[in-house]
Amino acid sequence: MYVCGPTVYNYFHIGNARPFLFYDVVRSYLEYKGYDVTYVQNFTDIDDRIINTANVEGVEPEEISERYIAEYFTDAHALGIRDADVHPKVSDHIDEIIQAIQSLINSGHAYESEGDVYFAVSSFPSYGKLSNQSIDELVAGAKNEAMESKRDPLDFALWKKKKDGEPYWESPFSQGRPGWHIECSVMSAKHLGSSIDIHGGGLDLIFPHHENEVAQSESLSGASFANYWMHNNLVNIDNEKMSKSLGNFKNVRDIILDVDPESLRMFILSSHYRSPINFSEDTLKQAAAGIERLYAARDNAEYNMRLAQSAVDNQGDGLAKDMEALLLVFESHMDDDFNTANAITALFEMAKTLNTKAVKGADSASIRQALEIYTKTAGILGLLTKKKQMLDIEIEELINERQIARKNKDYAKGDMIRATLLEMGIALEDTREGVKWRRV
Repeated sequence: MYVCGPTVYNYFHIGNARPFLFYDVVRSYLEYKGYDVTYVQNFTDIDDRIINTANVEGVEPEEISERYIAEYFTDAHALGIRDADVHPKVSDHIDEIIQAIQSLINSGHAYESEGDVYFAVSSFPSYGKLSNQSIDELVAGAKNEAMESKRDPLDFALWKKKKDGEPYWESPFSQGRPGWHIECSVMSAKHLGSSIDIHGGGLDLIFPHHENEVAQSESLSGASFANYWMHNNLVNIDNEKMSKSLGNFKNVRDIILDVDPESLRMFILSSHYRSPINFSEDTLKQAAAGIERLYAARDNAEYNMRLAQSAVDNQGDGLAKDMEALLLVFESHMDDDFNTANAITALFEMAKTLNTKAVKGADSASIRQALEIYTKTAGILGLLTKKKQMLDIEIEELINERQIARKNKDYAKGDMIRATLLEMGIALEDTREGVKWRRV
């Protein structure tokens, strides 16, 4: 899998968070189904916005990009997003980019013009096939660009001659830097080969970025670039398109200062990835309430399991089978174009089943098996990853249960409760004054 990563000139916003999070779930589910997944997500660390930010701050562009690469990982980890297998940076692939551009020139797919290099769109007859547009339609809708250096308004830059104050690299064409589109083609080919299984990114990247990737990559290799394309829809803010001009730009860093990051994760996954989603205080509150319900089901079931006897009780009959059936429902939704919205509905059905059947007096083995299914299923979505922080009253109740068990000479149960508390970070000490406990 190759997924377009961030341009690192600022903290990433909630619109960026959607693809980063969703395609990480795609990877997790494919791994769960037994696939061996190599996941690549790049960093664009050469860009006009990085240069502009550096100029404003009076520092080198590399300082800006390295700073926000580090900040990416801080916010991504807070959202439970795993690192990719490879996070390639454009600046580490300049030699390969120059070689690719030279190959395109040699094969007639690109041309030099006053130090710049452009891809000749007319040399790739199937241009427009990804976005389902014909070249004639694209030409008609092309911007009124200056044509002094370009043969055709659709041609796009592979190499840009340096301007004053910009970083640059030496090349056979000029001192300059790569264009945006060629970067992903080269990094994808280096780390995954000329043909890949899945390419993902936001809907706004279909044209021109991904369309241009297809043209470059297939012109270089002669092979199909990606077997499957996945494009997530956009995030609106209070039913309006997110933009800095509207003042509704939402960085993830700002959101998670006030909101549990897992609530934001739940919000993003609660809609099918091809559908737009609307961010608002109300939708975020709904997601937070949903997370609380899922945790409550888990924590109550764990508590009842600790108190349960090992003997089978009728109240636990069918619990594990019900959960296994719901796991199949969950899988059917994920198999249907990774429908996380419906998959979460199946997860709530699991929570409901736990609340009604994983009760005090039920068979502890059945509850344990049901909990394993529940947490495994939630884990595929990156949910329910936090351990429960036991309340003082819950600790005291378990200590009382242990004292009753010891009084009844049921030392095995007493030892089990002590061990369970220790697993939850609570150490017991039997003293002359009674049982004392502390968090460890």
